[in-house]
Amino acid sequence: MKKSIEIEYWVIDREGNLVEPEGLTTDSEQREEEFVEPLFELKTTPCETTSELRTEFAERLDSVLAEAADLGKALVPLGTPIDGGSIERLPDERSRIQRRVLGENFEYAKHCAGTHVHFEQRNATEQLNALIALDPALALLNSSPYFQGRRVAAGARAYVYRKKCYEQFPKHGQLWDYVESVAEWNERLEHRFEEFAEAAIESGVDEESVESRFSPDDVVWAPVRLRKEFPTVEWRSPDAALPSQILHLVGEMNAVMETLPHRNVRIEGEHGRMSGDRITLPAFESVCEYVDEALQDGLESEGLRSYLDRMGFDVESYRPISARIDGRTTVSRDEACDLRLEYARELQRDVDRLMKEKVDANG
Repeated sequence: MKKSIEIEYWVIDREGNLVEPEGLTTDSEQREEEFVEPLFELKTTPCETTSELRTEFAERLDSVLAEAADLGKALVPLGTPIDGGSIERLPDERSRIQRRVLGENFEYAKHCAGTHVHFEQRNATEQLNALIALDPALALLNSSPYFQGRRVAAGARAYVYRKKCYEQFPKHGQLWDYVESVAEWNERLEHRFEEFAEAAIESGVDEESVESRFSPDDVVWAPVRLRKEFPTVEWRSPDAALPSQILHLVGEMNAVMETLPHRNVRIEGEHGRMSGDRITLPAFESVCEYVDEALQDGLESEGLRSYLDRMGFDVESYRPISARIDGRTTVSRDEACDLRLEYARELQRDVDRLMKEKVDANG
């Protein structure tokens, strides 16, 4: 099964200040600016094996980091930039329309850097349902508890994105319930598009502008999505994090995706479990409770840890950044710069380790 990664990292200068990724996005389709100035996105191509994905991801990051260093810049693997400094949005008509619909809440999205994982579509309905049930695994990569200089949740990015940014339009940015078919999923998308278009027109956007820039396929920002490109099932929940952490989680998620055709998948009860030839997904209400624990408490929640363990994750092997930097009520601008510099160095060390492992593996 092919899979790929899209990762967003903050770009900083030598003092830890957020800066534009100018000079890093000019020579590759796998590198892009994001919709806010200090964000940089790196994409891998679809890879058949996790080993191939590991090699490509490490090589691409190694190249980017070398170029960034030459420009006096670095990349930061944190879900939020931590402090409340000004972040400008790049001029974009889609963003302008979203801002009209979501109002001030749309500003929360400017402070979010995440990881998107794509899995090749096989049995899309079961893949969708499995990713919905496994969404609480986002806690394994929580990488910032801070938003605008204040401690808000163990997973600050996912918390503000879901609970604040899309507070008035929860079906556009929060987790959806299980489905019985792809047709049902597509019907939901049609409804979400109609809702968004109606809200946009009511806010003063002309209908032609909405329909020329949005469609049912791209009008929602929910944590789990079907994408026509590839085509894939996309999981958008985890924070930006260290590449070795991301690769570890992708490997465990991929193992689940690979086994779906060979197991009996059921939705029942509150607990969930993988055992033998069966995968039991808990009722959606229970999933939502686990998600809330993932956002608020992360791996400090024993109930969440038990759930992820039952669903096949090696919870003890994860050390989320968020837990390492937690413990403060507020973070000053200077402290935020220091943390960004610290984890930019940690990112470089992590990539160096991945590249050394690659050399050692090749003899």
